[in-house]
Amino acid sequence: MPNDDRRPRRATIHDVVSESGVSRGTVSRVLNDERYVSAEARIAVEAAVAKVGYVRNTAARNLKSQRSRAIGLVVHEPHSVFLEDPNIGAILLGTNTVLSEADYQLVSLVVDSDRDSARVAEYLSGGFVDGVVIISARAADPIARAVAKLGIPAAFVGHPPEISGIPWVGIDNRAAARAITARLIATGRRRVGMIVSALDRDSGRDRLAGFRDALGDAFDPGLVVDYPLYAYRSGSDGMAELLRRSPDIDGVFAASDAIAAGAMDWLRGTNKAVPLDIGVVGFDDSAWALRCQPLLSTVRQPADELGRRAAESVLSQIQGAVPGEGGIMLDTAIVWRDSA
Repeated sequence: MPNDDRRPRRATIHDVVSESGVSRGTVSRVLNDERYVSAEARIAVEAAVAKVGYVRNTAARNLKSQRSRAIGLVVHEPHSVFLEDPNIGAILLGTNTVLSEADYQLVSLVVDSDRDSARVAEYLSGGFVDGVVIISARAADPIARAVAKLGIPAAFVGHPPEISGIPWVGIDNRAAARAITARLIATGRRRVGMIVSALDRDSGRDRLAGFRDALGDAFDPGLVVDYPLYAYRSGSDGMAELLRRSPDIDGVFAASDAIAAGAMDWLRGTNKAVPLDIGVVGFDDSAWALRCQPLLSTVRQPADELGRRAAESVLSQIQGAVPGEGGIMLDTAIVWRDSA
């Protein structure tokens, strides 16, 4: 059977040369936006490009330059959390803004399993991206170790303690958690618990540490419940468990706004009112905070700026800059609303 390939033929630079009536060198200079091209020649080439439908073969250009002009964004979260968490979306958009301005493409890589980790590590080693931004890296993270071994330009959002030599952008989770817990206690709460998540990464561990700092001798480990993910379900399950352990609990620090929203929705089905009986605070100041009723008191972190600064770090490394020691710490703020 004959091969009936009906796909249209792709226009080539030879078609542009033929249509414009100028030399190949002149066409090349126009396409590369170089100087020393007359206005007449530039107009002729641009008109020819539009007429023949020529599109630059970026794959061939990248092969020649040994650059992909793509940056990977590795997100270590299950698909459900990736879609549910507004912070990830804000970080992604901040990253993409910087890359777009520099004419780089963002490639999203979601790690949802051990198989994903192996696949993404292999992908990164294949030269398909020029650098990588890593979100939610965990302890003993195989992707972070692969990036460190490859030596490609990279930046973390957050700070996994086991990996050194890779720049990071983050916030002081411990200080922020301490501050909002202290504010909650100052409203007169005496039995304050926490719904903890993500203890396998710096954000979760540091938020728990800040909570302990604020309570001091009043800290009760029995009033801490632990769930793997910053997810709405963690909040509803966690609130139910805290009340089972201590029916007289009167304050809750949720490790994220999504968790706080789950906790407050669960409380709505009980005889406990927020904030009259139980004050609830969260962390992130994401869209979840404004969906809660009453509106959620929380910590505002600059998610968009975290993405921007991480992308800027990766691009500067691609251009030859040597990353310094340590990381960039961005400011947070308490946003006090009606939930506490």
